[in-house]
Amino acid sequence: MPDPFPSPPPLQWAQRSAAFALPPGVMYLDGAAKSPRLRHTLDAAHTLLEAEVDPRWLPYASFLRHLEATRTLAANLLFEADVDGLAMVPSAAHGVATAARNLPLQRGEHVLVLDGQFPSNLLAWQQRCSEVGAQLAVVKPREGESITVAVLRTLADTPRVTIAALPHCHWHDGQLLDLDAIAAAVHDRHAALVLDLSQSLGVLPVQLTHWQPDFIVSVGYKWLLGISGLAWLWASPRWRCEGVPLEQHWGARDPGPDWVYPMDAAPPYLPGARRFDAGGVADPLRLAMTCGGLAQLEAWGLERVAAALGEVTNALDAALEARGLSAWKTAGHAPHLTGLRVPADRLDAVAAAFAERGIMCSRKPACLRLAPCLAVEAGQMEEVVEVAVKARL
Repeated sequence: MPDPFPSPPPLQWAQRSAAFALPPGVMYLDGAAKSPRLRHTLDAAHTLLEAEVDPRWLPYASFLRHLEATRTLAANLLFEADVDGLAMVPSAAHGVATAARNLPLQRGEHVLVLDGQFPSNLLAWQQRCSEVGAQLAVVKPREGESITVAVLRTLADTPRVTIAALPHCHWHDGQLLDLDAIAAAVHDRHAALVLDLSQSLGVLPVQLTHWQPDFIVSVGYKWLLGISGLAWLWASPRWRCEGVPLEQHWGARDPGPDWVYPMDAAPPYLPGARRFDAGGVADPLRLAMTCGGLAQLEAWGLERVAAALGEVTNALDAALEARGLSAWKTAGHAPHLTGLRVPADRLDAVAAAFAERGIMCSRKPACLRLAPCLAVEAGQMEEVVEVAVKARL
């Protein structure tokens, strides 16, 4: 039988504005919640579901080839071609929990996190601290202080920081962290570094050599243009050799050509971070959707994607400045994610006006989060500001 996985060719850069399956009249500024579906990968998924009717459809060898091809594509595109460093897990929370299980933590030590950090990179640390008598060191920026400066200050002021668990940009408003400076400070303290890159991977580059993290996690359904239920866990060389996974799944083991799991001892783990591969994650539909999104990003190029999204958020900033509304901007935001910081008493009105116009975004405590997909153009930001300004209280 031919290879059963549909592989539609990626779209050209000129086709990007029509690449996403969005309803007419929607301006999608909610890519930080999830990516809209790519039309051609959605079609491929439908083809795959129909093919599954045939019980002969998926030879096991074809499944394994596609699984490893997807891992290789992700590694080459995102993780400096470190294929052995990547595991497939169901969620960022699963990946963070894996890090929390393996990294040493003792009574009286601290885990550094951001104030308001996304719960997937918070709850596991709260649980772990509770178990061993450790504490969180919460980074709270002072008035006019950047997140990076606040992290470095908190590191310097807090004794016995053993683990720093951080993102690349804040999920509320896209404020960037200087991970080069932060990673150096963390390692000077001989602490471990865990990064949740769910809001940056696919746009901002990963610097494994500079950051030297212990673990990196990211979902696949945001900026990687994939699907929920297949996320990525990168493990450093130490942990891909010594780490203990949260579950003991047969797919993470090497049973040999006869597929034997003896009673007296478990087969060895597969090489590298594959020991952390979780059960039920690499099903054919998830693999196809994940691979389709990654292949599209590879064809478009991450630098070009970041530049195009940056043009949109820069246009928003410029439109705000032109109206004398610089206070509504978020300083130091990522190219693909920012916060519209309208006054608190206007948040409800602006959110309602956006919804009425078909401008999709997410409300956060101090702002409206705007995270454009590639179907949005810079020229549309004038309209966004116009709608916000005219919103009735």
